[in-house]
Order: sequence, then structure tokens, then C-alpha cells
Amino acid sequence: MYPDHAPHVPAQQAAEVHQPTPYPPAVPAPVPVVPVEPGALPAVASIVLPDGRVVTGYAIEPARPEPVVVKPAVSSTAVNVALGGVGFLTVCGGLLMLTTFIAALAAFIHQLIILAAIVFGGFIAMQVLGASRGGTTVNIRKAVFKRNHFHG
Repeated sequence: MYPDHAPHVPAQQAAEVHQPTPYPPAVPAPVPVVPVEPGALPAVASIVLPDGRVVTGYAIEPARPEPVVVKPAVSSTAVNVALGGVGFLTVCGGLLMLTTFIAALAAFIHQLIILAAIVFGGFIAMQVLGASRGGTTVNIRKAVFKRNHFHG
């Protein structure tokens, strides 16, 4: 680093000494006197010790813990999911009952149509077949007896 032929002497540096500048002491501003009602001051408690000495001081209230927020045993999300499931099942059950009712009503109407066709078809068949067929006719009011088409 240094050439070998050059003499190696540490360099001397001039040292500067700095003296700290003291700050003037802070003068507290006068505190305004605010009148306080006597009821606002805490009560002073005095205790007489067994040896006769009297100790006077302010009563210290024990530290009160902050009220613990009571969490429900079941999370509200789980309650909402359960209620949604119950509502969904209710709607599905209602739709199932509605479709069952509609199917039963359609089957009932179908049976009524078949019954009406049988009754009216039978009535019409009796009218048609009954007029062309011969037989015994008895009319009691007119006292007319017909038997095998003989009139007498």
C-alpha cells in the first residue's frame, strides 16, 4: 500500500475541544388556581394503629377488572347457517306438499271425468238399448198389462 522507501509516520491531527453550552433552568409557568367544590375531593381516611400512632391518607379503591364480554356458546354464523337450512328444508317440504296436492287433485278430477263418462254413458246405453228391446211392461195406474206384445 505504502511505498517501501517512504517513511511511515502517523499523521498528527489537531484536536478541537467543544464545551457544552448550559441551558438556563426551565421556569415553570404559574398554575392557575381553580376553585374546587368540597364534595369533589376524595375523603381522607385516618387509622389508629395499636401502638397509638395515627396514619392519615386517602382511601385507595381496589382496581376493578373490566367487564368481560360474554360470548355466546354458539357463533352467530352457525346460527344463521342452521336457520337458513331450516328455511330451505321448509320451502322444499312445502313445494313437495304442493306438488303432491296438485297431483292428487289432477287424479281426483280424472276419476270424476271417468265416473261421469260411465254414468252418462250407461244412461245413454239404457235409453238406446231399452227402447228396442221387447218385454213385459206393467203400468199400474192405467191398469194396462202388456205381455209379449199381446194387448187384451
